[in-house]
Amino acid sequence: MSDIILSTTDFIPGKEIVEILGIARGSTVRARNIVRDIFAGLKNIVGGEIEEYTKLQAESREQAIQRMNEDAEQLNADAIINVRFATSVIMQGAAELLAYGTAVKLK
Repeated sequence: MSDIILSTTDFIPGKEIVEILGIARGSTVRARNIVRDIFAGLKNIVGGEIEEYTKLQAESREQAIQRMNEDAEQLNADAIINVRFATSVIMQGAAELLAYGTAVKLK
């Protein structure tokens, strides 16, 4: 586990940013699979949360965050500020989840 501080704000309370190192980013591309699609199709008929896709999204977010942290470690960062997520469709049934923010050094 990384010691890098993550923040969705543009500062870290009680810390001074002394250097901006650049953008830290991490992404993953995930595709649906036939088993999840079958269960999702059934849920779509009866209603309710599609837990298979919820789990897929949660796993994707965690992997993107991990890769963003690894990118920040390469920059020798202490923290990543302004952390954001973005998604984009790559092809039918596959999407990218991107985590990104500004890697900084703290005093």
